Amino acid sequence: MSQTENRQKTIALITNHDDDVYCFRKELIEGMLAQEYKVVVSCPNGEKLDLMKDMDFIHEDVYIDRRGTNPISDTKLYFSYRKLMKKYKFDVVLNYTSKPNVYASLAAAHYKIPYINNITGLGSVLTMGKLMKSLVLFLYKLSFKKSSCVFFQNETNMKLIVDQGLIKGDYRLIPGSGVNTDRFALCPYPEGGDGINGEKIVFNYIGRILKEKGIDDYLEAAKVIKEKYPSTEFNVLGFVEPTEKEYVELLNQMEEQGIIIYRGQQKDVIPFIRNAHGIIHPSVYGEGMSNVLLENASSGRVIITTDNPGCKETVVDNESGYIYEGGNINELIAAIERFLKLSNEERKAMGLSGREHVCKGFSREIVVRSYLDKIKEITKKD
Repeated sequence: MSQTENRQKTIALITNHDDDVYCFRKELIEGMLAQEYKVVVSCPNGEKLDLMKDMDFIHEDVYIDRRGTNPISDTKLYFSYRKLMKKYKFDVVLNYTSKPNVYASLAAAHYKIPYINNITGLGSVLTMGKLMKSLVLFLYKLSFKKSSCVFFQNETNMKLIVDQGLIKGDYRLIPGSGVNTDRFALCPYPEGGDGINGEKIVFNYIGRILKEKGIDDYLEAAKVIKEKYPSTEFNVLGFVEPTEKEYVELLNQMEEQGIIIYRGQQKDVIPFIRNAHGIIHPSVYGEGMSNVLLENASSGRVIITTDNPGCKETVVDNESGYIYEGGNINELIAAIERFLKLSNEERKAMGLSGREHVCKGFSREIVVRSYLDKIKEITKKD
């Protein structure tokens, strides 16, 4: 065996938030460490990384203006990735979320390092103005040019990128980030919950407080339903994006009015899933594949969500939840009322159907295996 073949392979995992690492990539990191790869994680420092202190990976802090469009800031990010590539001489780079997908890919290509892209959603890109949309898609085309593989999380995004000729090499469809069905185990369904006759029914919104996530629709629906069915409870879990500060006052006002309960960002959402009867995920433009929905379905909770890509795939309509037209508040309210009129046994049966659906096709093991197989294939070529 040559000295090169004997050398421990070093893999980079590059993303834009510590929450992404802990909630969605933890099992992949564990899998890579088990294969005796050296793992370097690049993301802004955050408290979720403290929950992974017992894992033997290296963390490299980086500043990312995740939603900004300042070219100076993005240029600095690109050169910080160049510096990272030069420091570690990675064998493979795994890129997640928009800016790492572009700038870390270009930095890896500069040093001829193989890299894998993961498209977690194109919803916000498709709503941009013509000029900005063209620029972003051009940057994607540049970053995909030398990609070893592009993983897509839903078929709609994959078809869009392929049809526009943005990718020529290897690409594959995976079931989002997958869900850890052991961590999000089937929870006992809450008792009672008539909804019509005054027994409490609990709904959750779990996600960033962001217009494109449909928070406005959730709040409006909560206002209508709460007035008609006072025993309902509408929770909001998640952090307010720095660009969306106006929601802080709105959430506080609606909490004072007794319409919602704002729970803020939580280290562990499982207790809140356990106490809820269902999840409402009103994403306006779609996602890669909604992890929130996969986690709730895996836990046996009924889903109410939109017909947008990355949401609709997680539900068997009328069996494990309800799908409505994204952005149509009247349809959302109607779906909630349908849910309220079910017996608790019917809701429980829908939850069990959702659990079966995600266990069959959305296990995180599928995603981890796809990555480990591709990394092995790439490193064997060296």
